[in-house]
Parts: sequence; C-alpha cells; structure tokens
Amino acid sequence: MLHAKADVGLHRPGLDTPRMVEFSRLTEFLVKLGHSLVQAVPNMPALKRGFTYLAELGTEGYPRDIKRGLKILNLIAYLIAVTTFIYAIQHTFLDYEKYKPVVWINICLVFTAIAVPFSHRFSEIAGGLIIVFSEFIALYAFAYYLGRSAGVQLQYFIGAAAPFVVFGLKRKWLTIPVVLGALGFHLFAWFHTSDTYAKIHADPEIIDSIYVQAAITTFALIAASVYYAFTLTEAAKAQVDTLLRNILPDTIVERLKTRPDDTIADSINEASILFADITGFVALARKLGAEKTVATLNEIITAFDALSAKHGVEKIKTIGDAYMAAAGVPEPVPDHTERLARLAIDMQTYLREMRAQTDLDLNMRIGMASGPIMAGVIGKQKFSYDIWGDAVNLASRLEGLSEPGKILICPSCKNNLSSAFQFESKGMVQVKGVGEQEAWFISSAAEET
Repeated sequence: MLHAKADVGLHRPGLDTPRMVEFSRLTEFLVKLGHSLVQAVPNMPALKRGFTYLAELGTEGYPRDIKRGLKILNLIAYLIAVTTFIYAIQHTFLDYEKYKPVVWINICLVFTAIAVPFSHRFSEIAGGLIIVFSEFIALYAFAYYLGRSAGVQLQYFIGAAAPFVVFGLKRKWLTIPVVLGALGFHLFAWFHTSDTYAKIHADPEIIDSIYVQAAITTFALIAASVYYAFTLTEAAKAQVDTLLRNILPDTIVERLKTRPDDTIADSINEASILFADITGFVALARKLGAEKTVATLNEIITAFDALSAKHGVEKIKTIGDAYMAAAGVPEPVPDHTERLARLAIDMQTYLREMRAQTDLDLNMRIGMASGPIMAGVIGKQKFSYDIWGDAVNLASRLEGLSEPGKILICPSCKNNLSSAFQFESKGMVQVKGVGEQEAWFISSAAEET
C-alpha cells in the first residue's frame, strides 16, 4: 500500500541477528534493483513500450482528458502493488509469525491494486473506488494491529486532497463523501484503537519508525496531489493564454486580463488597412476538391500570417480566401503604411512562387487605404478584434477595383510612401460611397528598382 512500513533498526538487542542480516541484504537488493530499473528505462525502448502499455491498460475508448486521469490512476495502483509487496516480504523476513496479519493485509492490497486497470472497463470511477475502499479498510486494520501510536491513521489525511485528483471537480457527489469518509475513518481509528490493546506489540523504536514514515508518506502524497492540481491549472491557463493571443493582439489580451469587464474600444487617428483576395479561387476549389482546397488555402494563409508577423502587421481576419490586415493597430506606429506595403509586396511574391511550383492558377488582388479608424473587441462567445471606418471601406473597395497580381492604393497611402516605392497610376476610379478619385498601383519598392 502507499503507506510505508518500518525500516527497523538492525542491531537492537533481543532480535534474531541472522534473520536481521538476511532482512538487511534483501532490502539492499530490492533498493539496488529498483534503482537499476529506473536508470535502465530511458535506454531500453522495449521496456519503455511495456511501461506505456501498462499505463494505458484499460483506458482504450475513453476521451483524452479522462484517459490521462486513468493512466495516472494506473500508475498509482502499480506503485501501491510494488511497495506493499516489498513491505510484505520485509515483514516476512523480519518475523512472519508476529507480523502475519500485516503481511497478508499487504498481499491483499497487492491483488486489489493489480485489479484497478481491469476495472476501467466497467466505469471510469471503478478503479478509484477500489483504491479508496481498500485503503480505508487496510489503514484501519493496521491501526488495529499496531496501535494508534504507529500513526498509520495519519494517512487518512490524504483523503482530503487525492479524491479531487482521482475523481475530478465535477463529481462533488462522490469527492465530498470520500473526504468526509476519510475524516470519519481517521477519527474512528484514533478513538477505537489503542496501544494497550494492540494485537501486535512491536518495539517502541519500530512504532516510531512506522510513525515517521507514515507522516512522510502523508505529506508527500498531499503535496503531490496539490502539485498535480496546480500543474493542470497552470497548463490550462497557458493554453487559454495561447489561444487568446492567436485570436487577439497581445496588448488587447493584457487589457482583457487586467480589466475583463471593460469594453475594448479605441479611436486611432492614423492607420493603414489591407484587403487581399485570391482571384478565381472558387473555380479552382471545384477542380481541387475539398481536402486539397483546404490544404492549399491553409498553406497560403499560414505563410501570410508569418509575413504579417515579420513586418509587424496585425492580421484582423480571413473570410474564405480573403485576407484582412492592418498596421498601426492596436498600437500606433509612424511607418504603418510602409509596413503594410512591404507585406503586400511579399504576399504577391509568395503567391507567384507558389504558382510556379504548383502550376495552380493562383493570383491575388490587393487594395490598401490609410486614415482614421475605430477598433475594438466584439462579441462575448466567439469574440474577435475588428476595425471600422471610412479607411476600412475604402481599402475593401480598392481591392475590388485592383487587378490580379497588383496592389492598388489610395492617395493617402501614396503620400506616405512617396519616397520609398515606385508607382503606376491607374487614373481616376469611381469608388462606391466615396466618388471619383485617383488611385495608383505599387509597382515595386524603391530599393528593388
């Protein structure tokens, strides 16, 4: 079982010396064997596979989260089986006739623990219940035979933490009774066992040793349970944080974490917006089929995301084969138009290279505009960071007026980029909701020319 028995002194008067020497050699051999096995596991693939098989025994068919808990329960069961078997051997060599009840209780616990992995086929909580009931009864039996001064009943305190690890927080109807049961058994063992009427009269040194090891085991297992719970909590927080940062800008995530009830709404005096759309993608999707279409689009969007991060641009969203990005949000930057223009050029370059490698008819229109915008987080369930304003609408219109393989920009963008890029005039264009205005294509960056 999980509680430790006495590693008794080996040279006290009154004990059979040859038997104690045998016992000492056996203990030393078991310790060395265990140490050797632990060191050998990383270097023995077959042993590692066997270890994995034992950990997963009986967990087939369960969801991943439940399976993880059952694997931990299996490892606990194996630990109980191994340690109690060792304790049974130790007490057999120490004085079998005197410690016969302790030996056979441990042997019963060995078989009970071995049954835990096979109980998962009946229910995900069956193995935990087996351990709880067998340990509760065994601890009382040890207190009954050894007396309460041995401190074995201290290990009922493990029942204050372990049930939440074994059964989870959702089963309060089960965890709370187990916690109360552990408290009840502890009090019952304390008031209904005594040293005077103990069935096994062990030496005081042995009782002290049992008490010390019981206390160490109790503290260790409670600490392990709390550590495991906090580890899961920290892992969950890290996953949530990563997910949030994949959806929202980092600065917005920090604002939400600091003031979760506040509305995120900002007015930005100057920013640049980009809309990009892959031309003819619907027809291409019919030709490729669903699986190839999704794989191709995922490859393209993943590359665009990497380019956005490279140029310090914020991806806003994708709608089908359309890509929307902005520079200067959520934090203003002086070179927002230049960042976005370089991103647009790299996007067109990437798509040309992909077209040459795959022979797919891939082309893209891009429109860009600059000006004041509003930005904020909308929604409570599937929330998103979005932007609004005349500049956003203008960029969308310019994308529709652009041509495959080209980047069409507004007068504000041209003014911001005048010293850094080469342009080609498209002339006057009619922009819905804006009227007639001149627009330009970005032909290249100045340094490329």
